[in-house]
Amino acid sequence: MRAYCIPSDGAPAQLCDVKIPEPGEGQVRVAIKACGLNFADLLMQTGAYQDTPPAPFTLGMEIAGIVETVGPGVSTLSPGDRIAVYSGQGGLAEYGVFDADRAIVLPDDTGFEEAAAIQIAYATSHMALDHRARLQPGETLLVTGAAGGVGLTAVEIGKLMGATVIAQARGENKLAVARAAGADHLIDASEDLRERVKSLGGADVVYDVIGGDVFKAAFRATNPEGRLLPIGFAGGDIPQIPANHLLVKNLTVIGVYIGGYLKFRPEAVRNSFDTLFKWHSEGRIKPHISHVLPLEDVAHAMQLLKERKSTGKIVITP
Repeated sequence: MRAYCIPSDGAPAQLCDVKIPEPGEGQVRVAIKACGLNFADLLMQTGAYQDTPPAPFTLGMEIAGIVETVGPGVSTLSPGDRIAVYSGQGGLAEYGVFDADRAIVLPDDTGFEEAAAIQIAYATSHMALDHRARLQPGETLLVTGAAGGVGLTAVEIGKLMGATVIAQARGENKLAVARAAGADHLIDASEDLRERVKSLGGADVVYDVIGGDVFKAAFRATNPEGRLLPIGFAGGDIPQIPANHLLVKNLTVIGVYIGGYLKFRPEAVRNSFDTLFKWHSEGRIKPHISHVLPLEDVAHAMQLLKERKSTGKIVITP
């Protein structure tokens, strides 16, 4: 089968011809119909991601497909089941073997491409805003990088939770995408973020995917007792947080990494997925997918992600 893999340490990612895997104890083999791309896939290619597997491995962190074969000890799934799996790896391939206890059986009205786009981005935002920051109706939420795969879901979920949403993104087209997702106020990346946010009354919760100077500006525009969520560092720089400012303004910085929850509280992630797929079935959330590309175009898809030329999600269809 074809797989987009890292064949050895230090080798570039490439399409490989590998053997179709067999499921082991507690696993299922899935015919993969869709795989969502994430910024972490870019980091894994250079070993910069905190959970980069040892080579050789296949990239692709979230999939949707059809169960083909079940391994020993699996009683919850059957061949033919339509499932989604937050796998962490192995998704950019025609087939994959995954732990059955990570699988979510899809509602009949959820397509494979949407299921692949919902998991990581939406669960990150849902866990961050609901479980961690406890965003309240009437509060003001600032989202940076608001047209990207994760940021856009924060706009959508924040609005769903009753917040006033300020969206920051680069350029008219990306800001229009954020507006369509429910943003109340728009700030172009070329503007003075601190002054614009302060002119709107400041932020009670900051959801930052950019880092660097953007985080610093958002930090200074946060209201007393505000909560800051450093979700990622797409700008390349990890900001240093002045603890004395936390003290003076009674601020809280909250770390969020749903991959970590899979290790110490996996039920929290599963509960989030259950909520999100229910919301999708009810029409309350709708994934924005800017590109759907075949497996042979995955290198191009990675470049689109790297150059920030996509909005929402990129989905690969093996």
